[in-house]
This record gives sequence, structure tokens and C-alpha cells, in this order.
Amino acid sequence: MKRVFSRPSQGLLITYRILIAVILFFIVLLSIGSFYALVRGPDSKPLFRIGGPGNQDSPAVSGENDGNPGAISVFNGIGRLRIPVAGYPPAGTATLILSIAFPYPVQDRPFTEELASHIGDFRTIATEYFSSQPVEKITNLDEEAAKTEILRRYNALLRLGRITALYFNDLMIIQ
Repeated sequence: MKRVFSRPSQGLLITYRILIAVILFFIVLLSIGSFYALVRGPDSKPLFRIGGPGNQDSPAVSGENDGNPGAISVFNGIGRLRIPVAGYPPAGTATLILSIAFPYPVQDRPFTEELASHIGDFRTIATEYFSSQPVEKITNLDEEAAKTEILRRYNALLRLGRITALYFNDLMIIQ
């Protein structure tokens, strides 16, 4: 019995060879990168950052860490809070929109991790504080008194460090 095999087309053969070459290129590239990662020191800085110089490991933190032992950054991971204010005249209800941020030492890794682990608690504390206030007090808010009380409650929660100041980035009431 005689079998006849047809030769694959020249275009298909070229495509196949190009595909094999690309796969081999990526294998070599990954091998070189893995070897470089093994040889490189554990305390060396990154070669490049994707997303620009302001990109950090956590979306909750902003600011640069240049290796300065006293570097201070701003923790803004609490995000924007939308707190209902019941009984607000004349519509009956309104919403308080608030963003809270505070400085912290960048080099204190345990404290930074503690801050990140308490984001939900920080949101709850601020929401409970403002929702428990009477409408008149919210509309004529004494920011310093509010910051002092929230700061006291935040620091009562923390064990590895202290927050020294709070900033209200957004503070508005929407009917």
C-alpha cells in the first residue's frame, strides 16, 4: 500500500519556525531573569517601577520612600466615607462625605502593617462618630474637636505606634 504525503505549505512552515523561535526567546529571557534574581542581593533596589515613581506596594499609602530613616508618608487607605445624617432639614436625610488621612513613619514596617490591618476599624470608628452626632453639630462642625476625638479613638485601637495628626481631605454634606 502506497501512502502519499503532501508537503505542508511554505507559509505554514515559516509560521511554525517563527513561533518556535519566539517561544525559545522567551524561555531564554526567563532563564536569564531567574538567574539574575538568584545572584542579586536581597537588599538591592528595584531596577524599574511600573506605573511611575509614585506607585507603592499598597494602594493605602502614598509618598516616596527613598531609604531615609525619618521619612514620613501619608496613609489614605481609609478612603472616602459616605455617612448618612438622619433628620437633616429640609429633605429629611443627607450624606456626609469625608476622607481621612494621616502621616506615619515609612520605615516602621510593623506599624504600617498594623495600620493596613485596621482600615475597616478606622472606617467604622469615623462612621460611628459622625452618625452619632446631632444634625446641628454636623452642620456647624468643629473640625479640631472632631479630629481630636477620632484621633483618640484611633490611637486606643493601635498597639505598635501612634498617629500624631489627622487631615480631613473632603468634608461636605450633600442633601
